Amino acid sequence: MKKDEFVQAIAESADLSKADADRALKAVVDTITAGVAGGDKIQIPGLGTFEPRERSAREGRNPQTGATIQIAATTTPGFKPATAFKQAVAGS
Repeated sequence: MKKDEFVQAIAESADLSKADADRALKAVVDTITAGVAGGDKIQIPGLGTFEPRERSAREGRNPQTGATIQIAATTTPGFKPATAFKQAVAGS
């Protein structure tokens, strides 16, 4: 499903105009992004939890040369799906 189709589905489901649904989707994505980037855990019941995850520094290999390289520590976004979401996807 592409963004336009997703916005249309939101508009129909929530009885909103397409423009309002697009603004609502943008607000949700921006809020989740800002929250996780700020170190917050965002829980949406029935969907799951968005959270920042720490990756420690580690040693890796350059696949072209085989040389050992150091990979710096970083923070990445993580998502843990809610049980209801997992069951819906699995068809239970």
